[in-house]
Amino acid sequence: MNTLTGVGVSPGIGFGPAYVLAVPENLVPAPDARHGGDAGAERDRATRALEQVAADLEARGIRAGGEAREILNAQAMMARDPGLAVEVAVLIDDTGATAARAVYEAFGKYRELLAGAGGYLGERVADLDDVRDRAVAVLEGLRMPGMPDHPDHATRPYVLIARDLAPADTATLSGDVVAAFVIEQGGPTSHTAILARAMGVPAVVACPGATSIEPGTPVLVDGSSGLVRPAPSDAEVAEVTNAAAARKAVLAAAGGPGATSDGHAVPLLANIGGPGDVASALEHGAEGIGLYRTEFLFLDRATAPSGQEQESAYLEVLNAFPGGRVVVRTLDAGADKPLAFLPPTGEEPNPALGERGLRLFKINPEIMNEQLGALARAAAQSSAKLQVMAPMVATAEEAAWFVAACGDAGLPSAGVMIEIPSAALRASDLAAEVDFFSIGTNDLAQYTFAADRQLGALTMLQDAWQPALLDLIALAAAGAGGRGKSCGVCGEAAGDPVLACVLVGLGVTSLSMTPPALPAVRAALSRHDREQCVLAAQVARAAVSPQEARTAARSHLPGLAGLAL
Repeated sequence: MNTLTGVGVSPGIGFGPAYVLAVPENLVPAPDARHGGDAGAERDRATRALEQVAADLEARGIRAGGEAREILNAQAMMARDPGLAVEVAVLIDDTGATAARAVYEAFGKYRELLAGAGGYLGERVADLDDVRDRAVAVLEGLRMPGMPDHPDHATRPYVLIARDLAPADTATLSGDVVAAFVIEQGGPTSHTAILARAMGVPAVVACPGATSIEPGTPVLVDGSSGLVRPAPSDAEVAEVTNAAAARKAVLAAAGGPGATSDGHAVPLLANIGGPGDVASALEHGAEGIGLYRTEFLFLDRATAPSGQEQESAYLEVLNAFPGGRVVVRTLDAGADKPLAFLPPTGEEPNPALGERGLRLFKINPEIMNEQLGALARAAAQSSAKLQVMAPMVATAEEAAWFVAACGDAGLPSAGVMIEIPSAALRASDLAAEVDFFSIGTNDLAQYTFAADRQLGALTMLQDAWQPALLDLIALAAAGAGGRGKSCGVCGEAAGDPVLACVLVGLGVTSLSMTPPALPAVRAALSRHDREQCVLAAQVARAAVSPQEARTAARSHLPGLAGLAL
């Protein structure tokens, strides 16, 4: 076969035999399937099946930890949705449908609603389909869709190829088993991409024709360029694997705090979803935490977590970095992350632009006060330097309101996420109100280009190398610097070693990323001085496309050659 091309979403080289995930057997119950007359028994079967699926998803999430746990808990909530249960019961009682058919049809109605909503919710359709198919499989006595627990041929790490992968499948895999992922569908912020990066496994998505590769065929995968080469020659494999081994040795030698070659300090921090991610952050040399996503405490429950429970979770992370910096993002719920214990705020035609993040706090101040209080109590028991920031801040007035709330709670350092263009454009005004910025490049790109970050078809517009996005990052950094405030980046862009140098050149003061990305970024910075980073940033901003920006920046970063990037 010829070389295939997709979108590289998790860097590195993977090589191994192809394991092509089969399309699941038909999980569509016959439209005329009817139960034997005992509606109560049929309702009970449906309830038990949905609960079994929810419990299985939660168990997988606990085993996987981190972002995987958050994603799988959200899926479990779908299976336990009270509205869904009512719809299933009505179909069984009124139409005589079997439990499997009732579940299938009930999910179908939800599916139409999500698909019609578009945005974040529209991209949850795949997750909803996975939950539906798992429940139908339980009811029909069929094999659960997705990965088998033990692929029968897997005597060594294999390249996993699939049309698409559900989070429940990806979350339980590891680099010891999977050499690389190649997916026909998906985009750079799909669940497969996010989890692959967290695992440190090379991955390529949006790769048409991948599933036509014959199972067992040796496959070479470049998770940076997006190239997938079936049946490569021995010379090709040797060249690529030798370069990868040399790169690994270089990365291992680049230790210590993040800094450019002329000694300009750039703290390198980790993005985590909870205490379970701390070990990976420490293993990869994180100097602290730049983004502690607190949603995992809230998303999978019918009642809000108590202040004591929150305090314990925060303290565990703070104590892992004595004297270090820990940046906590307050609850970022709403849109695709609804909270079951909060009343709905009303129908939102475009939830990604609705009442989420800080806006949800304003509607529910008791939730905010409980969280800020728990953070303050945890900080009082630790030597770590706690900083708290709010998501979805659009104006200086909102920033000031949040800072005042943090002050009332006894929190000394409060900042905001820069992920809305208005915040970047008026960064100086916001910086006058806060102690620091952290730029979320994923959402900032989404809102700047009106391009849903979950939609693979808009990958070009989500590219962090887009010159317009670089302009906004420069504005935010300049606004913070002019007020003597720090400005970090905690979006996916920070984990790109080449772009990390450009971000430093734009004035960014710290970088936070998924832990496996830390060594490569540390090595790239250590091979260039600050002036080279500034020049790379200037030529990138002068470009007219992300491809030109990347090429131009690399021409001013000669140290990348030794990293095989």
